[in-house]
Amino acid sequence: DSAAESRRYLELKELSDKGVITGLEMQKRFCIIPKVGKEREAVYIADFYYIDENGMTIVEDVKSPATAKDKVFILKRKLMLWQYPDLVFRIVMSSKNGWIYK
Repeated sequence: DSAAESRRYLELKELSDKGVITGLEMQKRFCIIPKVGKEREAVYIADFYYIDENGMTIVEDVKSPATAKDKVFILKRKLMLWQYPDLVFRIVMSSKNGWIYK
């Protein structure tokens, strides 16, 4: 995942430098369950966050097919979709022909 994440960062950085996307952030934290009593808040940490050329707010997570099936990731993804319905959430996987978005 880290090699694919590095490649994706370089692509997004180039798009940011060209002004195609704006507000590029890495490892952006989102609260998915607030602090309750003595329990800490639960957070989702996105690989990438940016505004695309259409003004849509994009959250990307680079995953392998195996890590995309991780039960904790699936639960956190569902909580993200519920908590932040206006964001576009993408799972990005590397392939021989480029990127696969889910």
